[in-house]
Amino acid sequence: MNKQSAKKIKYVFLLFSLFLSVSVIGQNKRPNILVIMADDISRTSMGVYGSKYIKTPNFDRIANEGVLFTNAYVSNPKCSPSRACFLTGRYSWQLEEAANHIPVMPPKWKFYPELLEKNGYSIGFTGKGWGPGVYYGEHNPAGWEFNNINLKPPHSGISNKDYASNFEQYLDTRDQNKPFCFWFGTHEAHRKYEQGSYKKAGKDLSSVSVQKFLPDNELVRGDLADYAVEVEYHDMMIGKALESLAKRGMLDNTIIIVTSDQGMPFPRIKGQIYEEDFHVAFAVRWGDKIKAGRTISDFINFPDVAPTLMEVAGLKPHTQMTGKSFLNLLLSEKSGRIDKSRHFSLVGKERHDMGRVEGDQINVGYPSRAIRTDKYFYSHNYKPNRWPAGDPEYGYNNTDNSPTKSYVTGLKETDPDYKYYLLSFGKRPADELYDIDKDPDCINNLAADPKYASITKELKLKMDRALKIQNDPRALGKGDIFDYYPQLREEKMKKMYKGKYYDMYEKFLEKYGKPSVPVPSNWIEKEGEN
Repeated sequence: MNKQSAKKIKYVFLLFSLFLSVSVIGQNKRPNILVIMADDISRTSMGVYGSKYIKTPNFDRIANEGVLFTNAYVSNPKCSPSRACFLTGRYSWQLEEAANHIPVMPPKWKFYPELLEKNGYSIGFTGKGWGPGVYYGEHNPAGWEFNNINLKPPHSGISNKDYASNFEQYLDTRDQNKPFCFWFGTHEAHRKYEQGSYKKAGKDLSSVSVQKFLPDNELVRGDLADYAVEVEYHDMMIGKALESLAKRGMLDNTIIIVTSDQGMPFPRIKGQIYEEDFHVAFAVRWGDKIKAGRTISDFINFPDVAPTLMEVAGLKPHTQMTGKSFLNLLLSEKSGRIDKSRHFSLVGKERHDMGRVEGDQINVGYPSRAIRTDKYFYSHNYKPNRWPAGDPEYGYNNTDNSPTKSYVTGLKETDPDYKYYLLSFGKRPADELYDIDKDPDCINNLAADPKYASITKELKLKMDRALKIQNDPRALGKGDIFDYYPQLREEKMKKMYKGKYYDMYEKFLEKYGKPSVPVPSNWIEKEGEN
């Protein structure tokens, strides 16, 4: 080899080394991403949204040091479909089997964590990721699992997972040359609770706020106070996550999104298409990239998160993502309504939990679609003949068991409080319209009032038009497929339905001439994934 050739090789090597170093620097400059996801916590439970009896200083800090969204919504208020929309960037009715609760996740859907991992990010999760349900692939759609460290919780209803220590372990063991994308998912405030834990926490029942659709008595107030204990535990975990980042000097180069998959697990909230369930808390902090202390009223929905995070990482949103990035809202210095096109949101549900039968068909859902504008909330119930919270003979299975549920379902027609049973568990009309400004608890249905006929018609047309653009099978008259998608937990179904039980995979094949997505052969259901 002559000297000139050696110089050329050395020059090429130096250029390659420079390219690698620039590449690593570029990766390190890309922001870290931290999603803190609560399980069943209402927006109205946060101090910045007006809560008086629940203290949430750490969520409030995120809002005060970043931006608070006043019109953030989930596409489908139940754990599995809500989180699926967040991770895929698609609306619930665009997810096939995954529109239902406890599904087999179709393997064709892409999740933003895996897309970021393929583009140089380290990914992981602790606590509850996507679920309950079954997924294909090596890890949960939220990332690689970090749940090895446990603790002794202060109350029996609280998870023994040490979220903060697991996050610390991830931060210490990850590839330090890569930015990270981490999902910090607590199990709080999912039921069940340690009844009376509020007494140990020193809470005063007289300070508890009771929604208008729930009876105001000591039992319900105690249940709400027990819930408050879990919300405050979740908020403490937010603070610990911030401490972990701050002591490593990573706080200001991390975009932090704090929200919940749906509202609190009480009758007429969790799993139901009403304001408190699908209108969620949502705050974002990102160092000096976000002008602090702003409040934004633009409508955003969970499918909008994935494309936003893709753009935050300097990537184009995946072609499967139908949500719309709101990065421009985060980077704006304005408050209030910034993008005038974001003036409404869509929400809906299909089958949540099992426990509803129609004729000889088991596990049918309660299909609904709704539209929320600044002033009104309109919903259409496609099958008003069905019980919205599940059939009485199966225990109203789409409402979590609780002292409040037991009290309300035990009421007789002659009881003064029987109206609360009708509100939470009674059958509903096809159309519902509520003036949210005057009636945020959605008590007074205006849909049948002639004064509101034009508003009801206008909102229904607007909703149907938007759903058809999104190819929603329900809006296109093909929605019965959601009732036929197989449900997991076969042994539970056999026990519940007894002689009515049949193999849902065979029924789907018989009905549609093609197999549904099969369960992966190596699947083992984990306890506590609800």
